[in-house]
Amino acid sequence: MFSGSIVAIVTPMTDEHQLDLEALRQLVDWHIEQGTSGIVVMGTTGESGTVTEEEYFLAIKTVVDHAAGKIQVIAGSGAMSTDKTIKLTQEVKALGVDGALVVTPYYCKPSQKGLYEHFKAVATVCDLPIILYNVPGRTAVDMLPETVAKLAKLDNIVAIKEATGDVSRVTELNRRFETPITILSGDDATAYDFMKLGGHGVISVTANVAPGLVSKMCQLAEAENWKQAALINDKLMGLNETLFLEANPIPVKWALSRMKKMGRGIRLPLTELDERFHSQVTEALEQANVELP
Repeated sequence: MFSGSIVAIVTPMTDEHQLDLEALRQLVDWHIEQGTSGIVVMGTTGESGTVTEEEYFLAIKTVVDHAAGKIQVIAGSGAMSTDKTIKLTQEVKALGVDGALVVTPYYCKPSQKGLYEHFKAVATVCDLPIILYNVPGRTAVDMLPETVAKLAKLDNIVAIKEATGDVSRVTELNRRFETPITILSGDDATAYDFMKLGGHGVISVTANVAPGLVSKMCQLAEAENWKQAALINDKLMGLNETLFLEANPIPVKWALSRMKKMGRGIRLPLTELDERFHSQVTEALEQANVELP
């Protein structure tokens, strides 16, 4: 249901750190023009953890309304508790999203049984396509392939964003599935290899600044044109590395500001990209032939 290049979109902010909804609408238009398959709004890259509840829902509604069915819209709706995750997922459904990206509960470190029961409860109550999100580097819990395989049997769990950076997970997941679901990379640096082993696309940070290239690479991968896809991947590798020189979304927001797509705003405790990294990110943008003013 969800495949190809899906951008984990930033939330534009003014230099005064307020939401810039017009810049957000312009980014949506740009992604539609560049062939992006879908937009994840209010994920980690969208600073869901630093905006107010009112801003969270406003950003989602703005993207849904402006996209007007031209591109799939997925909302990040995961929380530490099951009750809050259910509440958020039900509320984003009411806003008209096409699906929900639900991260594993963070910090509390549930067991594999707890993870299964958590996602089962969300899927049972919320009538919305759900993408599981496994990112142990941020949550301190790793949802193992056997747990994912059990969850894949539930009707509205349709995909997983696997962000361990371990490409062998693709083979392991496909081996265990009785009911196949879409497997999406959550790691730009290994997305090419991930798709070559059987993944179906990427939920990408890099697509924020090079949407056309990431989309084309995914299209070539789907057609199994690995030689041409590898050439694009090589061009993107500088971005895939430099956009994580500091915690996401610090570098990607600076890059978009450098491209004049938005202001410099970012919310504390995140701060602007350290000046010593500016030239590296700029060089990576130029390597990918990103147009700079």
